[in-house]
Amino acid sequence: MSSTPSLSIERHPHIAHILLAPDEIAGQVRRLGAAISQDYAERDPMLVGVLKGVFPFLADLSRAITVHHTVDFLAISSFAQRGKRGTVQILKDLEESAEGRHILLVEDIVDTGLTLHYLSRWLEARTPASLSICTLLDRPRRRLVSLPVVYWGFKLSDHFVVGYGLDYQEQYRHLPYVGVLRPEIYLPD
Repeated sequence: MSSTPSLSIERHPHIAHILLAPDEIAGQVRRLGAAISQDYAERDPMLVGVLKGVFPFLADLSRAITVHHTVDFLAISSFAQRGKRGTVQILKDLEESAEGRHILLVEDIVDTGLTLHYLSRWLEARTPASLSICTLLDRPRRRLVSLPVVYWGFKLSDHFVVGYGLDYQEQYRHLPYVGVLRPEIYLPD
């Protein structure tokens, strides 16, 4: 990972530094697309994105995959309950059937894995032919559950990152890079 951005990128004032420049992201997306195309040749995978943060990555990944595939989306709400880790609620279900399909669950970032673990079990109950996970950013050190993360773009440390779909309070998704948010933006006084 490079902290040196492309010369043409203007850094947002709330960004401490650019972690992944657009050209680095594009290169990894092409690499992932090539690997997925090779692994899923003749299998007609269904890419399932988890809204909202995944949309730039999934759009670019879909264009980088050269084999026939379909795209569908899930929308979820994840919230903590008193004394529990949290609850996941499906807000938008798949429009296509997952039964017998080769599902590639696509995420922007995998952290503890709890939400993705829930979604994986939920999708497996729909009897797909296979289920794997692709993520742009992976933080395996923070993982609390085991997940089938087969494709990943970048391993990430514990930075609070935004951009390229990732947000803080619905802001910064539009940034063409992944940047480290300044602590004073998200930490209380």
